[in-house]
Amino acid sequence: MSVGRDLARGTEDIEDTKGDGRTPYWAMEPREVLAELDSEANGLSGPQAATRHEKGGPNRLESRKPEPFWHKLARHLNDVLIFVLLIAAALKAVMGDWVDFAVIMAVAVINTAIGLIQEGRAEKALDAIRGMLSTEAQVLRDGQWSKVDAEELVVGDVVRLRPGDRVPADMRILDATGLRAEESALTGESVPATKDVTAAETDAGLGDRSSMLFSSTIVVAGAATGVVVAIGKDTEIGRIQEMVAEVEAVETPLSRSLGKLGNAIVWGIIAVSVIMVIIGRAVHGMDANSLLSATIGVAVAAVPEGLPALVTITLALGVQQMARRKAITRRLPSVETLGSVTTICSDKTGTLTKNEMTAQFVRTAGRTITVEGTGYAPEGEFRENDVSVDPGELPDLQAVIEISALANDAEVRQDGEGHWTLIGEPTEGALHVLSRKAGFDGQGWRRLAEVPFDSEYKYMAVLVAEPGSESGSVDEHRILLKGAPDRVLTRCSSQLTADGRDEPIDVGLWTGVIDELGAKGLRVLATARGTAARGAERLGHDDLAQDLQMVGMIGIIDPPRPEAIEAIATCRSAGIRVKMITGDHAGTAVAIAQEMGIMDDPGARVLTGAELEKMSTEKLRAAAPEVDVYARTSPEHKIRIVKALQHHHEVVAMTGDGVNDAPALTQADVGVAMGIKGTEATKEAADVVLADDNFATIERAVEEGRRIYANIRKSVLFLLPTNGGQALVILVAVILGLSTPLKPVQVLWINMITSVTLSLALSGEPIEPGTMNKPPRDQRASILDGVALRRIVAVSALIGAAALFVFLWQKDHGASVDQAQTTAVTTLALAQLGYLFNCRFLERSSFSTKVLTGNRVLWWSAGALVVLQALFVYLPVLNTWFGSAPMTLAQWGWSFGLAVVLFLLVEMGKAIRFARSKNA
Repeated sequence: MSVGRDLARGTEDIEDTKGDGRTPYWAMEPREVLAELDSEANGLSGPQAATRHEKGGPNRLESRKPEPFWHKLARHLNDVLIFVLLIAAALKAVMGDWVDFAVIMAVAVINTAIGLIQEGRAEKALDAIRGMLSTEAQVLRDGQWSKVDAEELVVGDVVRLRPGDRVPADMRILDATGLRAEESALTGESVPATKDVTAAETDAGLGDRSSMLFSSTIVVAGAATGVVVAIGKDTEIGRIQEMVAEVEAVETPLSRSLGKLGNAIVWGIIAVSVIMVIIGRAVHGMDANSLLSATIGVAVAAVPEGLPALVTITLALGVQQMARRKAITRRLPSVETLGSVTTICSDKTGTLTKNEMTAQFVRTAGRTITVEGTGYAPEGEFRENDVSVDPGELPDLQAVIEISALANDAEVRQDGEGHWTLIGEPTEGALHVLSRKAGFDGQGWRRLAEVPFDSEYKYMAVLVAEPGSESGSVDEHRILLKGAPDRVLTRCSSQLTADGRDEPIDVGLWTGVIDELGAKGLRVLATARGTAARGAERLGHDDLAQDLQMVGMIGIIDPPRPEAIEAIATCRSAGIRVKMITGDHAGTAVAIAQEMGIMDDPGARVLTGAELEKMSTEKLRAAAPEVDVYARTSPEHKIRIVKALQHHHEVVAMTGDGVNDAPALTQADVGVAMGIKGTEATKEAADVVLADDNFATIERAVEEGRRIYANIRKSVLFLLPTNGGQALVILVAVILGLSTPLKPVQVLWINMITSVTLSLALSGEPIEPGTMNKPPRDQRASILDGVALRRIVAVSALIGAAALFVFLWQKDHGASVDQAQTTAVTTLALAQLGYLFNCRFLERSSFSTKVLTGNRVLWWSAGALVVLQALFVYLPVLNTWFGSAPMTLAQWGWSFGLAVVLFLLVEMGKAIRFARSKNA
């Protein structure tokens, strides 16, 4: 007899796990579950519980053994850009330049430290999940109820729950009265789930297992007794913890691109060094020390020491910008990854919708009323045929409003900041707001008795006394009923007409109303009323059996966010596909998806959790790209969907707010959590937290990510020709057997001042027009395409040629070697400044006055460069350190003129390329 057998199926190959032939607990009768668990309705004995506790362990989620620090450090050092930095530092050490060695090592240490600080989001998510578990439970042992620590629960224990209790373990319900549980954090369902004893279907998804209560969920109404069927890691939330822990880290597109770039740089340095050694030794007979010095000079020139720091700073500035736009980023690389997102998988409730149930339509026998206003603010008109109406003048509408207000236990309140918040159940909150919009507050009415909502009957009724009943002016009391349409309809023999009369009920009319509202994805509630004698003080189910009057039906919806609709349209124009993954029913999901613009074709395929259970991994991979709406999903389904999309090389952003979303958020390329309504587990698992829980913020974050990537690309395109030009100067000098135009220490100077000044200027560039009208970039593509590589080679040649030319020219016209070298270094600095303006606009001409505006940092950087270079030229101490010498005005003119020529030549190359692409 198996005790506490696993409730779960695997997430990868579902078909391989169906053959055990065992009936799940939710599909078994209570007596069968007790027999399976070797337990009884009066619980376990003390010795039985002790034995099982010793065998099964405590009811808690275990902490994972922390990864050793040295292992984390080694993992973060295993990065090609860090290798590049360490190689550069080693070269500095070989040269004996310990100051620069220390600076480069500091950059490497800072980059590694940032990675270590960002490390451990999954571990934090596990800690947050563990914190959700209940601490105490009322358990039946030895025939007596007692309160024990929740960790002491064992499989087979009988537990009692009341409203407000957090469920301490996964339980099969043995007895329930009016039971409802808040499971949104686990299932994504937007309203509390109704629970009862009746066995569910064998293949029921997580949200449809109505005979089960799950660990960490909360009882919001009713009472229950249940038997524990799983504890600790075997519970649904325990399985979620394991899924979070098992998710493999996903490499970001930027890290892949920079990794390829770093490898290319390293191999390029090796190739150039070999060529230099062969030619220098074989052709020119250079001695070993000269060759070593030249080789070190080329390597130092070619290595972009500032690139890792530049990327980090650009991403950090992006984090600040995104925070100002309500998107809080927890991991730096995620800023850029957002810019390459191709698919956004979004939860519905609270992200695409407001998570504020709203009564949108009222249907009576004689009219259709549209109710304006969304959310819990009691503001909005009532309109019939697009004409504003007064509910008090329409007897049938007024009757619906009275029932909505009086057969209701919810209310809304306004806080000090003007925000309206709900106290009570969301559906009742919608009805309460409906009555407040009509100006009805129930003043003078008295509730005498009630039949509370019960999942078996699916309705609530109250017996009320109208105003004036105490004085005897009213002879009868009112029975007011609201509930599921099918249950209310069977209790009605008449209906209320538009002018307030009573007529025989038209069942076909109301069936059509149910179908009509349901097709719009609305949650439908019916209202009815009857009469009771004035002396009546009790109300029972027998009083509601028949002869009630159908008053009307109310269509309730969680309204879409208007700004989210616009954001989805922007995403689509940017080539980003939006998919809805929700725990709600398919009809509701489809209706919202159509209204949001996610689904254009009403007949498009929708996958439900039950269908996903039956699909193999291969079938899901084939279907995932084309399906935009998934309903009744579980945590396993969400993570499978993300993996299926990633199989097609999609860059996936996944949003969520419940603990059930944590595994998928961790698996996604970018996990996005809700900051207001999200659980702590979800926030810890996410890369980005939305401060306003708004899908529109995701779209703005994607836009920011694209801007950041474009700026990083501009910076790379700026830096590499700078390094390439310096390396070419030395390489050509060795090949031609000339004296070295640049000393290694001078190369270090030019690299240092451009890294400190010009490199950072491009990180603050504003987004270029039309960025969100382009499709996402291919994540497999290099950061440098063919056009960029040709540009780097061409500009490197131009910069190198300018520096070499001015060196040789000055040397041939009487300048000292120090002066010629200083002029060459100055030419490099000013040429890079000119090229910086070329890099501001990659897809349009920089030969425009716009290149001078829009980025104040650029001018500060240019000024700093000129000042530093002037110090290099004229400050005696720097003349001593770097072998520089004062320049004449004519030499400055040569350097400035060549920089202007470089700028114009690059713009000519742009114009030629634009013309060719236009004619292609």
